Amino acid sequence: MECPCCSGKEYKDCCEPYHKDELLPKTPEVLMRSRYSAFSLHLVDYLVETTHPSKRPYHSKSEIDQWSKQNTLLKLIVVKAWDNYVHFKAYYQDHLGDFYEHEELSAFQKEGSKWYYVDGKFDL
Repeated sequence: MECPCCSGKEYKDCCEPYHKDELLPKTPEVLMRSRYSAFSLHLVDYLVETTHPSKRPYHSKSEIDQWSKQNTLLKLIVVKAWDNYVHFKAYYQDHLGDFYEHEELSAFQKEGSKWYYVDGKFDL
């Protein structure tokens, strides 16, 4: 199966090792791609675990699960990745058949050897 993160690699050679907790993402871009794939595959626990602990109270596990099941992710484009930021565009279709583009500048933070998603800016 091709990886949902649009890397062009097979899932088993791309995001699956992160989802199975066999490897830690080494960069914010790799973490962001693995989170995109996790949304696509409805891996809510992974999404929660890779969100910075200080931000987890602001994210509802059931809302993440519901959103991921009501929307189909179609394409990911990484515009630019640098330092602890990733600017990306994600394209998806909702359960009503409407198409959307989500553009975000995400911030990440590293603690020890693990990167976490902190937050994102959407008014780009």
